[in-house]
Amino acid sequence: MTTSSVPSLPASSSVTARAVMVGVAAGFLSGLFGVGGGILVVPALVMVMKMDQRLAHGTSLAAVLPISIASLVGYWAASEVDWPVAGFLALGAVAGAVLGTKLLHVVPQRLLALAFSGLLAATAIRLFIPISSSARDDLTVAVAVGLVGVGVVTGILAGLLGVGGGIVMVPVMIVMLGLSPVLAKGTSVAVIVPTAIMGTWRNRKKRNADLRVAAVVGVAGIVSAVLGTIVSRQLNDDLANVLFAALLITVAVKLLAEQRQRHRA
Repeated sequence: MTTSSVPSLPASSSVTARAVMVGVAAGFLSGLFGVGGGILVVPALVMVMKMDQRLAHGTSLAAVLPISIASLVGYWAASEVDWPVAGFLALGAVAGAVLGTKLLHVVPQRLLALAFSGLLAATAIRLFIPISSSARDDLTVAVAVGLVGVGVVTGILAGLLGVGGGIVMVPVMIVMLGLSPVLAKGTSVAVIVPTAIMGTWRNRKKRNADLRVAAVVGVAGIVSAVLGTIVSRQLNDDLANVLFAALLITVAVKLLAEQRQRHRA
């Protein structure tokens, strides 16, 4: 009895070189902004590596795992992780990842591309909204439940769109709990790790992840992710927001243009 193989790109030096470049860029973004890196990996896999939209989302989440682990090491070494908060968020995120990976096999690819582009644009706008922080109060039952709910949303985004979910968690932790931006980023990365593990396991079972490409992208991003965490603690927040927002808008426009060309073909 034969089974369908997992879809993958052909092995070649060109594919490997492009995967390495994607990984280095994604790793740096992960460490710098406390996101999983998928916000860059997904469009890069589609536009640079010409990967199928749905496969790109599943492969991205697998690539996010080693990058996020490297980012976590950097933040953890600097004591910039709130573990109790991370625990409640992860509880919801792992469950949400199961639902997100199910939706990934139902939602049309064109709709996935539109949803991802909208996510990029919304994230860029959010970067220009001032967020204040203060010392975190003790966690209450209500806050803990709220964190689990935020985690569920994060997990759905991870499983469906192939992103780590830091774009949701970081602002919520700053506003809702008063965490500093750096502490929120470190905590976000800690949640992304178990979320990516669950999502990748589910996608692998559904034959929706090119683990060879994901491994190259992820390993290539490890060193740059650590570098990103170092720069994150030194970079001016306003400048970082402007640069990141410009990147997100550019990527969103190019992704939409790519999908328009494919639709016409």
